[in-house]
Amino acid sequence: MKSCTLRVTTVRPWHCAVAISRLSITGKACPASSAWAAICAQTWSAAALVKRTAIAEGIHALLDKPVLHGDNGATLKATTVLSMLHWLGIKPSYSRPRVSDDNAFAESLFRTAKYRPEFPAKGFASLSEARDWGERFVQWYNHDHRHSGISYVSPAQRHTGADRAILAARHELYKRSREINPRRWTQQTRNWEPIEVVTLNPERDSVVATELAKRSIYRLAA
Repeated sequence: MKSCTLRVTTVRPWHCAVAISRLSITGKACPASSAWAAICAQTWSAAALVKRTAIAEGIHALLDKPVLHGDNGATLKATTVLSMLHWLGIKPSYSRPRVSDDNAFAESLFRTAKYRPEFPAKGFASLSEARDWGERFVQWYNHDHRHSGISYVSPAQRHTGADRAILAARHELYKRSREINPRRWTQQTRNWEPIEVVTLNPERDSVVATELAKRSIYRLAA
């Protein structure tokens, strides 16, 4: 994925994840609490998580800095987190109020997690149990799960660029199969081109461009 957007979401009490492309590159389970001390602890934890992730992925050294997209929670808007983002050169972005698909990729990850057969229907008995389950899920999701949104390769294969060779091999296999038995194919074979660009809200660019054009016309008319 060419898009340079990090997506962050929190689903308390059990998980906080950061995803680039479709790969889950870091995460931490946090206990749910409305106490002010707990909120402060989560804020410091989120800032440390962002810093560790940025350094591990080399984001801090990129000339073209990514955007951090998250929900409207207090943790991601806290001064501690914003200061860390500023220090790393990462621009924050937030979901619009009452717009459920503004963080669609992260929400998709959590839906996949909650629909896993081994996900406990009654929740986790302890924080350590949640963290152990989360580690196993992330390992499966990154390396074994074949994601329909990225042409049925694993997020790790997409993240490293290994998907290109895999998808090219699939295209050749389908092409040979069609040549051997063309009656099985009423149309073209499946499109196995790599997914180059993925956007959160592709309609936004056209909407913004249209609005800017209108404003330019109004200014000229005035």
